[in-house]
Amino acid sequence: MQNANHITVADGKLILKGIRPTVLFFTDRPERIAGHMTNEGYLRLWKEDGKDSFLADPPNATVSVFADDKGADLVVTLRDPQFDGGDLTYDIKAIQGKLPEKGGPGAVFIDIIGMPLTPISYAGTARRVCRRW
Repeated sequence: MQNANHITVADGKLILKGIRPTVLFFTDRPERIAGHMTNEGYLRLWKEDGKDSFLADPPNATVSVFADDKGADLVVTLRDPQFDGGDLTYDIKAIQGKLPEKGGPGAVFIDIIGMPLTPISYAGTARRVCRRW
């Protein structure tokens, strides 16, 4: 999960301004693990090659923004993250939902299921085993 002071979508880009310095992660099966990794460590996951990597199989995410005293959600596929100081930009393909035009503070919840043996994806291993059966 990534938190930012201001999240907007424009021209096929998801823009997270004032992103927090760490990414929060957790798993619930088969082991319960939770922790933080730096943005730099997270971005290294995007450079790993392999059929189940972020590079080969970009993750889906739910973008949740709070504006005008209400929340709005957008489900997207994330690609090509670019980190610049305290801002992070992804190329996206919208799947469902819509965010307020002016954006607002919010969070991005990334679905990592399917990632092979990352420090955080035990669920991905279980899903691949089930898929093979």
